Amino acid sequence: MDSLKKLLDIEVAKRNKFLDVSYENPDPILIARKEKDERISLICSLFAYGNAKLIVKFLDNLDFLLLKENNEEIIKRELKGKYYRFQKEDDVINIFLTLKRIYEIDSLENIFMQGYKKDNSILAGIYSLIESFEKVNDFESHGYRFLISKKPPQKTAGVGAYKRWNMFLRWMVRKDEIDFGLWKNVKKSDLIIPLDTHTFNVSRKLGLISRKSADLKSALLLTDKLKEFDPLDPVKYDFAIYRLGQSGENFVKKD
Repeated sequence: MDSLKKLLDIEVAKRNKFLDVSYENPDPILIARKEKDERISLICSLFAYGNAKLIVKFLDNLDFLLLKENNEEIIKRELKGKYYRFQKEDDVINIFLTLKRIYEIDSLENIFMQGYKKDNSILAGIYSLIESFEKVNDFESHGYRFLISKKPPQKTAGVGAYKRWNMFLRWMVRKDEIDFGLWKNVKKSDLIIPLDTHTFNVSRKLGLISRKSADLKSALLLTDKLKEFDPLDPVKYDFAIYRLGQSGENFVKKD
């Protein structure tokens, strides 16, 4: 286990460089950290599925200034014709409308804290945000619901890992050369690793987890395992593990 920790610590140090994210080496945080705004960051994270280059290309063509406009301007202006995979034009328009309306009530951080502060539960904070989204905008479609997700249930096995939400929270809470840490009241130790296919496969190959499903339970188990390496900041390993998987390098289980 010591050799595995050493491997991951080396990868963290190697990857924790501002220029490790670029248009040549894309990641949606590339767009998010240009603005360092929680609403723009959330949009970037919620669309973060599929090919990284295509994600960045889509995000780069969104007019985030529309978040400051009224509802009519959001509907009729630059979002016309915008779509990404499961999200059609109406889905893109409505995530902008939702975030515009949310800010008329409170910040994303404050709404998240309403759930989180009860027992330092990340999932309760996510629940609070999605519930607030549903209250300010009753729009419903397959693409839009995929984008914002369903509220987290009590069970974890067989439930999606909430990868995009947990990635958003990583950006908001952690601060290093990659993450930009806008939120100050959430503990890094409470974060859940954003589990995607790359992270899941590499973690299995390294022997960090043994489950066969990349679900919420696996995300929680992997986070707990990484706490053995750094109990105060287990999710610092996320970007390094993700890049290892993305690069296609071969790995064997470490002792």
